[in-house]
Amino acid sequence: MLTGQKIVLGVTGSIAAYKSCELLRLLIKRGARCSVIMTQAAQRFVTPLTFEALGAESVITSDWDQADCAIPHIEATRDAKLLLVAPATANILAKAAQGIADDVLSAAILAARCPVAFAPAMNTYMWHNNATQRNVAQLTQDGAIFLGPDSGEQACGDVGSGRMLEPEDLIELMQGAFAPRLLDRCRVLITAGPTYEPIDPVRGITNLSSGKQGFAIAKAAVLAGAEVTLIAGPTALKTPAGVRRIDVLTAREMYEAVMEEVPRHEVFISVAAVADWRIEKPATHKIKKEFTQAPELTFTENPDILASVAALENAPYCVGFAAETDNLIDNARAKLYRKNVPLIVANLVKDAMNKDTNAVVFVERDAATPLTKATKEAVAQALIAKIAQEVS
Repeated sequence: MLTGQKIVLGVTGSIAAYKSCELLRLLIKRGARCSVIMTQAAQRFVTPLTFEALGAESVITSDWDQADCAIPHIEATRDAKLLLVAPATANILAKAAQGIADDVLSAAILAARCPVAFAPAMNTYMWHNNATQRNVAQLTQDGAIFLGPDSGEQACGDVGSGRMLEPEDLIELMQGAFAPRLLDRCRVLITAGPTYEPIDPVRGITNLSSGKQGFAIAKAAVLAGAEVTLIAGPTALKTPAGVRRIDVLTAREMYEAVMEEVPRHEVFISVAAVADWRIEKPATHKIKKEFTQAPELTFTENPDILASVAALENAPYCVGFAAETDNLIDNARAKLYRKNVPLIVANLVKDAMNKDTNAVVFVERDAATPLTKATKEAVAQALIAKIAQEVS
């Protein structure tokens, strides 16, 4: 998506400016044409020469030091696909929200003829300050795109939200600026991966779900502009950039997390392969092999997450998944009626489990629409487009 695209990178006075060097390198490596606008404060952290050496077509530091007659803040975004301010300090967010244009970067933001995206970077207390949040809300309402911030340890030693996203994550999220924001600001809750039901402290019952399809859907939803919460069973997959993740282990833990989160979401996508049954009384100590016969295990039913959400008084738009071994459409439609949801994404186990591709059918009450076998990312994009049609 970046090949041949003109990207303008705005750099402000944050310690995270060092990440902008790597970000520029990655953008150019992916074929983008990049220019840089630096504030005076940014030049205290990184020099213009650094960006020139990394391949920037131009580095603008002032409206007043140009040899020709061009007006830098006007010309900077001509034919640009995106103006990305990374790092974006609290100061630049405040100026952009109020329309202040007192330096070359803030003037370029005001004169931008392309989408503007901000990658916030500031102390966590500054990020959570009411003034900053008002500015973020105003900029979002004005059409700006926010990429991050991340959460974690900060340069000052504080811990919390406010870190600039890593360059690789920003590159991933930037794809959303090149595609329609089908679920702009829609809040989407997704479950993914398997669950694990303990037998004893070292053994348990699980399944072959890798979580790849659910994680792909989370990524597709973020790129479509959604605010995504992902509740994940045990999986080693990396959290997609821009996704809020909650890790759980058992079906009951997943149920509790979903019921806690779902009131704040407009869409619920139940992708996880949740165990229908659990051991009624897991052993508190490892079951030894010396038993003369195999231990008897008594099962009890786990809560039905999808049906419980669909039965809520103010239920979100619910999508379920059905992994079957036979009679795919009949079994999926039976699940649709049993759970009382409008859409089931059905697939055969052999087509999806532990694979990077999937072949699915969108099953509704009066229709069954098969999709051509494709990557799980492509299936995720098709599902997000389908959901957007239904909830818009």
